[in-house]
Amino acid sequence: MQFKEFADYLERLEKISSRLEITAVLAELIINMEVDETDKGVYLTLGQLGPDFDNKEFNMAVKMVLRSVADGTGQSIEKVEKIYKAKGDLGLLVETLEFEKEKRVNYSVAEVYEKLKLIADEGGTGSQEKKVFGLTELFLASTQLERKFIARMVLGKLRLGFSEKTIFDAISQMTSGGKTLRKELDGVFQIYPDPGYIAMVVKDKGMDGLKNIKVKTGVPVVPALCQRLNNYQEIVEKMEDVAVEKKYDGTRVQIHFKKGEPVKTYTRNLEESSPMFPELLSMNDWVKADELILDCEAVGYDLKTNKVLSFQLTITRKRKHGVAETAKEVPLRFFVFDILSLDGKSLIEKPYFERREILSKIIKKNDTLVPDEYFRTSDSEEVQKMHDKFLSEGFEGAVIKMWGGEYLPGRQGWNWVKIKEAEGTSGKLADTFDLVVLGYYSGRGKRVGFGIGAFLVGLLKEGKWVSIAKIGTGLTDEEFRDLKKSLDENSVKDKPLDYLVTGALIPDVWVQPAIVVEVAADEITKSPNHAGGVALRFPRLVKFRQDKGPKQATTWKELEEIGKLSKI
Repeated sequence: MQFKEFADYLERLEKISSRLEITAVLAELIINMEVDETDKGVYLTLGQLGPDFDNKEFNMAVKMVLRSVADGTGQSIEKVEKIYKAKGDLGLLVETLEFEKEKRVNYSVAEVYEKLKLIADEGGTGSQEKKVFGLTELFLASTQLERKFIARMVLGKLRLGFSEKTIFDAISQMTSGGKTLRKELDGVFQIYPDPGYIAMVVKDKGMDGLKNIKVKTGVPVVPALCQRLNNYQEIVEKMEDVAVEKKYDGTRVQIHFKKGEPVKTYTRNLEESSPMFPELLSMNDWVKADELILDCEAVGYDLKTNKVLSFQLTITRKRKHGVAETAKEVPLRFFVFDILSLDGKSLIEKPYFERREILSKIIKKNDTLVPDEYFRTSDSEEVQKMHDKFLSEGFEGAVIKMWGGEYLPGRQGWNWVKIKEAEGTSGKLADTFDLVVLGYYSGRGKRVGFGIGAFLVGLLKEGKWVSIAKIGTGLTDEEFRDLKKSLDENSVKDKPLDYLVTGALIPDVWVQPAIVVEVAADEITKSPNHAGGVALRFPRLVKFRQDKGPKQATTWKELEEIGKLSKI
């Protein structure tokens, strides 16, 4: 497919808000692409150059893209910047400006994908100039409509209002005429989260081709997550024999080890995080295996007291620079609580106790990679005692797991349950919420200098982002300044099509969904002001969740569950 035709599809998708219509257009697009370009086309519709775990970042700020525009149009950078400020959208800017010395080329989807990948891969001395030049050349070879979407892709602001879930609806639509295959596609995605590859396999071999997709070292499995229950008796009745583990306030890490290759790690939102953990360079000395996948929680600890540190200190590893220095100041201990694969064979279908037995045999004694403790019981009073004990010791309580349960990726079944009652964070509600920032409001009083006084947060409901709280407390002055900077990097001129926000809640600046914050509140109340129909009462920031993305935010179903557990 020519990229010009592909851009026409993106233009159609941009103007649609109906989920059914978006699904139909995506199905048509996938049908019309060649098999060997299907994966690349799917990535580009999501504004990416690969799946979340292998997505290349362009690392091009607005000013760099404006340089490409100035070079291509022959206009001064000052004039281009002035026009951009008026339009507020680089896509609209390049769509309307005339480029000099155009040399139109009818590139295919695959060719544009490869050229974008080359731009993203440029690194080292002179890389900025090479990126700018490469983008200018691509602009000159493209039509106005093609430029519009290329510019947005490079800045990470394509935002057509759908995710891989809608991609799977489209694949099901084109294969069966409805959504009947969605569950099967979701199941494959849980163990191999690559929507482009899955789309290509189905296009080439049909649904039968998915049977050959297995757990693979180097491809993260969607992490298993906990359901919520606060009644100890009900937990034991649902799960019978259980294992009780400590709930750490750290950062989730999935470790992929293959002898002779660099160790890879992935966050709970499937992004590779390997540079954060130089400790794991010694992993070959700690395991009796040629290849394995481990699930664990990385927690900072004090070398003198041997006690775990707060999440805020642990997450300092998220920084891209100074990791080696931070590693000395905040050493990590990786508490391993599961094994998903050993020497190329999947273990997720095996019962919990078998996986734990295997885990205990393959990790040698060391101070960094440590199998977590677990306690077996079928007594609800014993579960409660251990939960209270863990809380008193400074942990987040207990995680209860079914003794004979499989490893179920995502939040499904009742294999894992958490009880979270950490005093001082969750207020009257049974748990906190991980919410996405949708926009912010200009500051008043002393916050005028910050440029931000409060921000709007929400979550997904039936495919739309709806607001449920406006937050202006819980942040220090420094945090307000840092938040403003992060939000401005993700700001958009107009309200995204998939946002439902009305009336007095309209923010001064809209932000595309990117930043996740943990929020505590006292109640969930009915609200005519918020599009979802409910609001959080007395919401306050607990912490920023740099380890989570919008896909890991609290769901509407979870919001309802927390309300029920809290007897709201």
